[in-house]
Amino acid sequence: MTGSHEWEEALLEEVRRETGPVREIILHNDDVNTFDHVISCLMEICGHEPVQAEQCAWIVHHNGKCSVKRGTFDQLEPQCTSLLNQGLSADIQ
Repeated sequence: MTGSHEWEEALLEEVRRETGPVREIILHNDDVNTFDHVISCLMEICGHEPVQAEQCAWIVHHNGKCSVKRGTFDQLEPQCTSLLNQGLSADIQ
């Protein structure tokens, strides 16, 4: 029955990761990317609606940063990496 115990432990670990503390992807301002590029990335990668993406882009422009997505680290890490791969400045806090 060791297989059953290992399966239970793996399931519990998955639940722990999915229910971990809520974190945020913070998008930072830069002088490189256009509004259109930022908006497009937020819609494609973070699932924003066009108006939401535009509002976030303006907040980043005026305030220097904006929280663009919330979730656990495991949920946010692939999206943050995709934003970075698109040339945006982002981190998880």
